[in-house]
Amino acid sequence: MAPPEEQGFLSHLIELRQRLVRAAAAILIVFAALTPFMREIFDLMSRPMIEALPQGTKLLATGVIAPFMVPLKVTLFSALLIALPYVLYQVWAFVAPGLYQHEKRLAVPVIVSSVLMFFGGVAYCYFVVFRVIFPFMTRFAPQSVSVSPDIDAYFNFVLRMFVAFGVTFEVPIAVLLLVRMGMTSVARLRQARPYAIVGAFVVAAILTPPDVTSQLLLALPLCLLFELGLVLAALFGTRRAQGRESESGPAAS
Repeated sequence: MAPPEEQGFLSHLIELRQRLVRAAAAILIVFAALTPFMREIFDLMSRPMIEALPQGTKLLATGVIAPFMVPLKVTLFSALLIALPYVLYQVWAFVAPGLYQHEKRLAVPVIVSSVLMFFGGVAYCYFVVFRVIFPFMTRFAPQSVSVSPDIDAYFNFVLRMFVAFGVTFEVPIAVLLLVRMGMTSVARLRQARPYAIVGAFVVAAILTPPDVTSQLLLALPLCLLFELGLVLAALFGTRRAQGRESESGPAAS
């Protein structure tokens, strides 16, 4: 018979496998439901670019299977976004038994707010950033150049921008957690504000196209979100000592 330590480790591995299977199944179910609407989903994602192009211009598919594979990848990415709350719930359910009670109280709001902030970043990128940078970039094309982006390159660009802005909008949550866990303080973060501003522009220069407009559209919200994180940390970042001394171990599942 295996020792208790080995049995506990195996039980954790089995539970982890079950959580991963459930998360993957949720993504596949949503993906299967969205598959009949692949063309409509891709048209929706490409609308900001199409509206910025000259009248009658369309995106190009230079690869043989690109007209099928790119909408398929767009649909899979959309399914991942829709299933993200359930996927994060599976992560939470796996780690929750090993958390203290005060950590459980903090984890649920953090997960919910992280999902909402990520979606907020994606929405800001789609409805604001794309509506600005696509007309800006096509306007500077020479008369001898026909602007017809390849759909695969367009999808890769959009995916990178969505992830960049989605992660950027997590800054307030990250600042709050750093203060809440005692790794830093609001006063220190305020002193580091000039470095944070410089870092925001460096990050924007790396993640966005090499034009000032798109870099400002990422750097300025990043600075504002850092300030929002300072406000939230000042309000909710102080850990309450009451009741924590009595917690000698993780809460029972």
